[in-house]
Amino acid sequence: MVATVLRLRYRILGNTLARRPWQLVGFCFGILWALGILTSVVAGLVAVAVFQSLDGARAVAIIGGSALLLGWVLGPVLVTGMDTTVDADKLAPFPLSTRQIMLALTATGLTGIPGIATSIAALATLALWFRWPLAAGTALVCVALAVLTCVVASRLVSALSRGVGGNRRGREFIGTIVLVLLIMAGPIVTGTLALTSTAGVRERIPQIAGVLGWTPIGAAWAVPADVAAGQWAAAAARLLIAVATLGVLWLLWARALRGAVTAPRQRSAKVARSGALGLFGRMPTGGVGATWARSLTAWLRDPRYLRQLLIVPLFPLLFAFTGGIDGFMFSSSAVLVALVLCLAGYSDVSYDGTAFASVLATGIRGRDDRLGRMLGAASIGIPLIVLLAVVTTAVGGRLGHLPGILGASLGLVLGGYGVSAVSSALLVTPVAAPGDSPFKSVPGQTFLTGLLVFVVMGACLVIGAPAIAFAVAGFITGAAVWGWVALVVGIVVGGGAAALGVWLGGRTLDRTGPDLLQRIKAFPTT
Repeated sequence: MVATVLRLRYRILGNTLARRPWQLVGFCFGILWALGILTSVVAGLVAVAVFQSLDGARAVAIIGGSALLLGWVLGPVLVTGMDTTVDADKLAPFPLSTRQIMLALTATGLTGIPGIATSIAALATLALWFRWPLAAGTALVCVALAVLTCVVASRLVSALSRGVGGNRRGREFIGTIVLVLLIMAGPIVTGTLALTSTAGVRERIPQIAGVLGWTPIGAAWAVPADVAAGQWAAAAARLLIAVATLGVLWLLWARALRGAVTAPRQRSAKVARSGALGLFGRMPTGGVGATWARSLTAWLRDPRYLRQLLIVPLFPLLFAFTGGIDGFMFSSSAVLVALVLCLAGYSDVSYDGTAFASVLATGIRGRDDRLGRMLGAASIGIPLIVLLAVVTTAVGGRLGHLPGILGASLGLVLGGYGVSAVSSALLVTPVAAPGDSPFKSVPGQTFLTGLLVFVVMGACLVIGAPAIAFAVAGFITGAAVWGWVALVVGIVVGGGAAALGVWLGGRTLDRTGPDLLQRIKAFPTT
């Protein structure tokens, strides 16, 4: 069964790479990146084995192994998304038990590029123990245990973030919570380390390794060092912790998957109250008003839009933690938030999916569609940016910089709305389906589609550059007049770009609407 699943997985991969040259390029870059990392790791381990004592080898093995496990849990989530070529949802319709599905998913995790690279790097740690043959033999068992723990932990996090077996709202809630925790984790750790001097960290490395060696993430890597030192009781205790960790992770993963494998999905029917039109009953009638209401409803209720708003409170919190509330980055948080939100409409049509056919069926003019979507995004984005600019500059004691920060922020976001009004009428990108995990790797993504985002962002920066330049001049010279000039320039240039984008994007959409729908339908949905 496992061999059959693996053959299917590699056949799917081969067919995908054969049809999508840019994805093949990205795949080749991934292999080269993995080879480069492996070469560096192996060279470093050999150097440690030759020049370091037992204590040095112990510290490298424990800290490196712990980082490897954390990388398996956080890396795919933050960098590329979980590989969903083979997952529980796809295997659930087949007559397979939960255990068989778990074995298949574990095998696919071990035989992917990350799994192969991890296995080779873990086996390279045997070089640390060549002076102690018994420890090297023990390390071989512990390496297998540690690599399996990495794969199972990664699969468990994927299952929990998607809320497998639960309803759509539950999956969306869990995925969003996990996303917030992961966004916060990295900067918090970085800020904590920055508070400690380099020398202080170097002195604490043995202590850190000693603590990690008794935790589930580092216990397996500490066993060979205990064997080399003749500490048999400690080695047995740590081995027990490592085995128990893998067992607990396996049981938790089985419980998370069991609902998806054995229980049918529950679909709750909602009955709308008669006459309850929501925002559609409050907005103006006509194409602009209806599109405005639909766009604003999406921003208020669709987690794919709401997740874009997570950066609004997170940016100032992260900058306050790493640089203090009196730092420049904290007071300038609104500019960075605007830089992200200026791409808000870039995937609007893609988020519509095949429902975009209903938009075309209404016969709405492209100009009205562009304006309605822009008003929906602006109804949320602009008030949040203004509020954030006022609060951060007031709390940071930089109210004198408020006009410049507002000018740079509004210039970016308004210009971005104009760019997105045109780009979303030309480009369709693969996006997560409603209810999908934010960490799920979206089918159809290629190297080229990833580059297009930076092209669009570059256009936004070009439009926002005049206001940003005047704001920077105000910060450097301290002259308040430049801040007010930045505010006027940002509103005028950004507003002009937004109006031009509505006009040009509307004309483009009238011409490309049916083609956009065809390209949306062409994207794979599995």
